[in-house]
Amino acid sequence: MDGAETRLAGVSMKELPQDTKRVSRVLRDPIPIVPIQRLTRPFVRFLHVESASGVVLVACTAIAIILANSRWADPFRAFWDQSARIGIGSYALDYPLWYWVNDGLMTIFFFVIGLEIKREVTSGELRDRRKLALPVIAAIGGALVPAAIYAALQWGATGQRGWAIPMATDIAFVVGCLALLGKRVPAGLKIFVLTLAIVDDILAVSVIAVFYSESITLGWVLAAAAGFGLTAMLNRLGVRTVAVYVLVGAGIWFCTLKSGVHPTIAGVLLGLLTPASAWLGSNCLLEAIDGAAITLQHGAKPEQSALLRQIRLASRETVSPLERLEVALHPWVGFAIIPIFALANAGVPIAVDAVVDPVAIAVAAGLVIGKPVGIVALAWLTIRLNWGALPAGVSWSALVGAGCLAGIGFTMSLFVASLGLEGDALLAAKSGILTGSAISGVLGLVILIRVLRPYAPAGSQ
Repeated sequence: MDGAETRLAGVSMKELPQDTKRVSRVLRDPIPIVPIQRLTRPFVRFLHVESASGVVLVACTAIAIILANSRWADPFRAFWDQSARIGIGSYALDYPLWYWVNDGLMTIFFFVIGLEIKREVTSGELRDRRKLALPVIAAIGGALVPAAIYAALQWGATGQRGWAIPMATDIAFVVGCLALLGKRVPAGLKIFVLTLAIVDDILAVSVIAVFYSESITLGWVLAAAAGFGLTAMLNRLGVRTVAVYVLVGAGIWFCTLKSGVHPTIAGVLLGLLTPASAWLGSNCLLEAIDGAAITLQHGAKPEQSALLRQIRLASRETVSPLERLEVALHPWVGFAIIPIFALANAGVPIAVDAVVDPVAIAVAAGLVIGKPVGIVALAWLTIRLNWGALPAGVSWSALVGAGCLAGIGFTMSLFVASLGLEGDALLAAKSGILTGSAISGVLGLVILIRVLRPYAPAGSQ
C-alpha cells in the first residue's frame, strides 16, 4: 500500500488482532466473480447505453413488419391473438396475448415514466422554473398542432377518435438519433429535447386518462383509490419490502382495469408516489460499516447477525426507492417490454391502399408537419414574449431539426392508436405512424447534420 498505514472502517490495521487483519484483507480484495457474470458483463454495459434500446426497438419493428408481410403472417397474428388466462376456477382474467402486452406489460413502462417525471420534477430539469418555459410551452404546441391537423383531416370520418395519435414523442428513438450525431449535439439541445419528450408523455398520459377510458365504475375507482392510499401509508410507515408493494400494485392495477380507467394510468400514479429521497443518510452506512471487521470476528452470533442486517439495510436505504427502481427497471423496459410491444403492434401489412388511406395521411401529416410547426411556433412565441431563451449553442435551424425528430411518435402513437381505433382504420393508422416517424427521423437527422458543426476540443485549431 506504498507504506501508508491501511485503515478499515476507521480502525488502524495495527490496532486489529491478527485474525481480524486477515478478514480485512479479504474485505479489501475484490469478491471473486461468478463465471456467469463474466459472460453477462458486456450485456450489462450494453444495457447502460440508453440509446442502444432504440436499436433493439428498430430491430423488433423490422422483424414484426417482415413477418406480417411473409408467409408466416397468419401464424404470427394468431400467436398474438391466442388467449392467455390468469385466475382460479371461475374467477379469471382471460384476454388475448396482445392485450396482456398493451394493458399489462405497458403498465410497467408507464410506471417508469412516472418515476422519470417525478425525478425530473424533484431534482431534474423540471425543477428549475427558469428553464421550464421554453420546452414546456414548445411541447404543448408540439402536441396540440398535430392533434388539430389530424382532427381537421378526420373530422366526422371513421378515424376521428384517433386524434391524439400524433401527439407524443418516442424518447428511445429520438435519443438514438441524437446519439448518431455524437458530440456535435449541444448539451442544451439534448436537455431541450428530453424535457420536451417528458412533457409530451405527461400530456399523452393525461389524454389517455380523460379521453380513452371506458365507462367508469365508481366502486372499482374507489377501490383503486384505497390502494393508492395504502401505498402512501406504507411509505410513511417505512415499509421497504418490495414484495408488499408489488402485491398492492397488482391489486391497484386489477381495480383500475375493472373500473374502466385505462390500467396504465395506475402505473404512472404509482411511479409518482414512489419516494424520491433516501430513507437513511450516507453516515448511517458508514457507521454500520465502522468496526465491522472486529465485530464479525469477535462478536457473538446474535451481534454478528444484527450487524449484517444493519449493513444490508443501510446499503439499500442510502439510495432512494425512486433511483433503485428506475435503475432496475429501465433496462427491462428498454430492452424487453418496449421491443415486445413493438413485436405485438408494429406488424403492419405493407399495402399502397393503407399508406394512402385518409387515416394514414392524417397521422403522417400530424407527425411530419404538425410536430415541428407546433414546437417552433410556440418556442418563437415564448422567446418573443421574453418568457424564455434558446439554450446555449442552439440555433433556430437546430431547433427545427429537433422539432422534426420529435415527430418520431412510434411507441406512444401505436399505443394510443390501439385504444382509439380498430380494424382497417387501426391498420391505416399504424401505416401512417411508421411512415410519418420514418420521414420525421430522416428529415430531422439531415437538418441537424447540416446545421450542427462537428465537435472541436478546446484549444484545437
